[in-house]
Amino acid sequence: MTVQEAYQSAVEAGTLTQDAAQLAVMPELERVRAALAAPVPRGFFRKAPPPIPGLYMWGGVGRGKSMLMDLLYAQVDVPKQRRHFHAFMQWVHAEMSAARAKGVDDAIAPVAAKLADEVRFLAFDEMQITDITDAMIVGRLFEALFAAGVVVVTTSNRPPDDLYKNGLNRQLFVPFIALLKDRMVVHELASPTDYRQDRLAGTPSYFSPINADARAAIDAVWADLSNGQSAPLVLHVKGREVVLPSFHNGVARVKFFDLCGKPLGAADYLALADAVRVLILEDIPALSRSNFNEAKRFVTLIDALYEGKVRLIASAAAKPEMLYLEGEGTFEFERTASRLREMQSEGWGA
Repeated sequence: MTVQEAYQSAVEAGTLTQDAAQLAVMPELERVRAALAAPVPRGFFRKAPPPIPGLYMWGGVGRGKSMLMDLLYAQVDVPKQRRHFHAFMQWVHAEMSAARAKGVDDAIAPVAAKLADEVRFLAFDEMQITDITDAMIVGRLFEALFAAGVVVVTTSNRPPDDLYKNGLNRQLFVPFIALLKDRMVVHELASPTDYRQDRLAGTPSYFSPINADARAAIDAVWADLSNGQSAPLVLHVKGREVVLPSFHNGVARVKFFDLCGKPLGAADYLALADAVRVLILEDIPALSRSNFNEAKRFVTLIDALYEGKVRLIASAAAKPEMLYLEGEGTFEFERTASRLREMQSEGWGA
């Protein structure tokens, strides 16, 4: 089945709504599928086939990029892997550490060789580079993968030229951008419709007080957005690890204590806001001088989510205006309460 046939079947079944911008990328998706389906010449005197260009799909959140990649992935019948980009880089770091423990000088080489030996098709969700270490790794890693004939398809919220924008020593990263543009077709998915927002339209996003009803409502939202799939996501920020215990397709679910009860700061929350599009934050307690440090971190977290236009779904002990009633910083918290209210409004994050 072609990718477009799979798409049309979903439209006819009512699980998808036909979208002109999504239809426009079908030729590229089908190009990748057909090229991977073609038999590979074998034999000593056979000429190696030309490399198959990958695909870099970028556009705003909720435009259907991940859904389209799912359709392509399902129709490709070669050794393959599909991962969220942050989770993939987490795996790369672990493999490089294992290689160094064995005394390997160039730890990237065995990681690239292992991938090239195991897969022919790599699919990534939400390519973003926020860490200087990752920025230095991906260039050599992808160059080796492309040289080995691995076909890469990725989604991103930004064009290649905006990756690692304003990052430390970004000039060292620029050749990787050129490599992406040379070895992948860059296609903007310019749909005017945000389907993730449509999915959440009319859904309450702030549940208070914290009780069985609130937990059941949060469970229902998570089940709908995660499609029953979940895996931990670890963000590496300046040598620290920020663990999101439940993550799928840009949506993370985490307890208040996991983010605000630990010594995290603005850099950690900015990395989180860059990695997720929807954050489900559970069990926000009443805040006061007794948990002042947690309250300060919460304010910083909300600022990062607000600036990053991240959709927030939360359960809390009280309404925003009643969360922080006594102690130092109550006046400053009024802005946080106002932002929490705004982030509940229809279309927030669009």
